[in-house]
Amino acid sequence: MKDIQPVVIQKGRILNGALRVAEFKDLLIKDGVICEVSEPGLTVASEVKVIDASNMLLIPGLVNAHTHGHGSFSKGLGDRWTLEHLLHAGGWLNGSRRREDKYLSAALNAVEMVLKGCTATYDLYFEAPLPTTEGIQVVASAYEDVGVRSTIAPMIADRSFYQAIPGLFEMFPSNERERLTNFFESPAKQILFTCGELAKKWSFNKAQTRFALAPTIPLHCSDEFLISCYEIALQNDIGLHMHLAESRVQAVTGIQKYGKSLTAHLDDLGFLGPNFTAAHGVWLDDEDLTRLADNGCSLAHNPGSNLRLGSGIAPARKAVDLGLNVGIGTDGSHCADNQNMFEAMRIASFASRIRSPDTSQWFETTDIIHMATEGSAHALGFGDKIGRLSKGSFADIVFLDLSNVNFIPFNDPINQIVHTEDSSAVNSVMVNGEFVLKDREFVTINYTKLCHDVEEAVSRLLESNADSRVMAEKLEGMVSQFCVGLSRTPYHVNRWSAD
Repeated sequence: MKDIQPVVIQKGRILNGALRVAEFKDLLIKDGVICEVSEPGLTVASEVKVIDASNMLLIPGLVNAHTHGHGSFSKGLGDRWTLEHLLHAGGWLNGSRRREDKYLSAALNAVEMVLKGCTATYDLYFEAPLPTTEGIQVVASAYEDVGVRSTIAPMIADRSFYQAIPGLFEMFPSNERERLTNFFESPAKQILFTCGELAKKWSFNKAQTRFALAPTIPLHCSDEFLISCYEIALQNDIGLHMHLAESRVQAVTGIQKYGKSLTAHLDDLGFLGPNFTAAHGVWLDDEDLTRLADNGCSLAHNPGSNLRLGSGIAPARKAVDLGLNVGIGTDGSHCADNQNMFEAMRIASFASRIRSPDTSQWFETTDIIHMATEGSAHALGFGDKIGRLSKGSFADIVFLDLSNVNFIPFNDPINQIVHTEDSSAVNSVMVNGEFVLKDREFVTINYTKLCHDVEEAVSRLLESNADSRVMAEKLEGMVSQFCVGLSRTPYHVNRWSAD
């Protein structure tokens, strides 16, 4: 890490989540690390830069446990879509992208997170048709250029969506089946080789940008493919991240295919461990949650997209009670429409309240803050170096303007961050002790040019993928009919609000 001018931040209120207070403290930062948290009036040397944080609430940068950078081009597309609708639309949503498109989509994802108080993320980035060394590296570069800390995991599989759901492909008319077979080709050896090379030769500073693997969904991966991913992760000490029991269709199909839950199958393969993060987990039962907890895994809770896609309400509180580390994520903008961690926290809090009338089973706002910072940080593989404002942690800091209406009156910092703040109070954002956003202006990139370039790219891509979109929309009703029927298969837990 480069040498950074020492900084002292004075006159600001520092959030202490454990004590539910925001006290006036001074922060001394050297080489991007918090060296001291002291009472106001810290004496500093003349070469130290002083930052006046008057009327600011300083909180640790929020940490997004699960997103998809490729999805930033698709916000607002699709209305009454389930997860299966989204997967079916993947061809036209992600096709025809050039190197610069991959950079732009990741950069757009990053700038939205910064504007909304997030400084680190776990990005499961999908390249069509296959992951490439150049593509993943340019995604990592985009996050670094904006200033966001990240763990980049190429989303990979050796089976298509149409192969993963038994009976789905056979339902289509014969002429359409011929066209859909184009999605079947998935050269596992090439995918695994590329990922193995990326893992071995990762050249980015791991304190800023990490690498992981994301075998997308168990049903989309053969056992051999999963085991190979596990071996690459083990050999290179990297993380594994997977969508697990996100929809009832997945949960039911898992029982039909393996005779056991998806989690039990992964456990039998030896796939679970401290480097494993399960995303969503809506249809996990208590035994599944216990398996994950016993293996030291993490859960990325994405309450916004779970509701947006109609997947259900995840048993996140039960997961915490069973000892599972839980982080909070936004999911991608193609299935949650934004990268707003404040919104994700609010929904996570509210969703816990409709699972039980017993208020002791509701998340406290302190729980929510912990999950959106330290819980997510653990899932990303950064440990205790981010997600907190304490001695020894990286100086990733969000400055919230206390003159914003969300904090007037200033009654309770924790409750207001979770239940009142909507990101409009975000004034400035610091990563490694340097501003990446100052007074809502980006320091490291040309935001206006980025927006212009994105609009041009999306216009071109929508035209390039028009034929694929027409085909997908023609078959959408068949996908819906088949998957709705499958989701009505009896299952031993219910995660919907209706009977």
